Amino acid sequence: MDGAVVGVVLVVVAALLVLRSGMRVVNQVERGVVFRLGKAQPEFRRPGITFLVPFVDRMRKVNVQVVTMPVPTQEGITKDNVSVKVDAVVYFRVTDPVRAAIEVQDYVFAVGQVAQSSLRSIIGKSDLDDLLTDRERLHEGLALMIDSPAAEWGIHIDRVEIKDVQLPESLKRSMSRQAEAERERRARVITADGEFQAAQQLANASRIMSETPEAMQLRLLQTVVEVAAEKNSTLVMPFPVELLRYFERATKRLDQEVEKNERELDGPDGSAALKAGIEQIASVADKFGPAGELTAPREPAAEPSAPVERQ
Repeated sequence: MDGAVVGVVLVVVAALLVLRSGMRVVNQVERGVVFRLGKAQPEFRRPGITFLVPFVDRMRKVNVQVVTMPVPTQEGITKDNVSVKVDAVVYFRVTDPVRAAIEVQDYVFAVGQVAQSSLRSIIGKSDLDDLLTDRERLHEGLALMIDSPAAEWGIHIDRVEIKDVQLPESLKRSMSRQAEAERERRARVITADGEFQAAQQLANASRIMSETPEAMQLRLLQTVVEVAAEKNSTLVMPFPVELLRYFERATKRLDQEVEKNERELDGPDGSAALKAGIEQIASVADKFGPAGELTAPREPAAEPSAPVERQ
């Protein structure tokens, strides 16, 4: 009796050991691919406790989390013949654990190699301006290039991003000078535009003041008020430039008249011109009062002739 009980106990213990050897725990972030006698089962094991046939089944766990894999820096020549160094990062995850376990030996390494070759290919097909400004379109094209072979491995590419674009130092200096020149050009255009608008407004103001002379006086008084508001002991009265120009033109005309008169007096008709000038002055003086003693110069008297002797 005791031997039978012992035998039953041993059988139970052996059965428990066998069951324990076939029991596996699959984590939440993993999926289990079962190989039975070397053949992969079509259904993968989900998270929780699962049992395998002892000495027959072998299970491989596949992580289904999103994998963040940096792509090493790749050096290439762009479409416009510029040598650059570009690095990127790839986000992917396993969607079919069975295919990821049997279709490719190491899917992480395989995705990394495809990402490097695709990155070099996208560099050669793009211009430098696209690498610097239009990265979103390059991200989409790069993700499509990597996702095409990865889909056969049961892997889905979530996103691919270009992290950094390293340019040659000479090109950086050239771009810096170009940016400075562009900013200088914009500054000059803005300044010239401001001067042009100011000139237009001043031209409009001068046109209005020329049509209304009183506006100049009002502007003069306004300037006096602005100067007086500074509480200075000395008041500066602005002198109109137009008045200076008037005096300048009058002086030139007077000089021309004087030179003309001098040339006429020095000529053969000098006495006639002098007589006409005196008559003109006399006629002007008659308008303001009684005529003076302004008369034409008398002709010199004839010399007395010698006395005649009487015989």
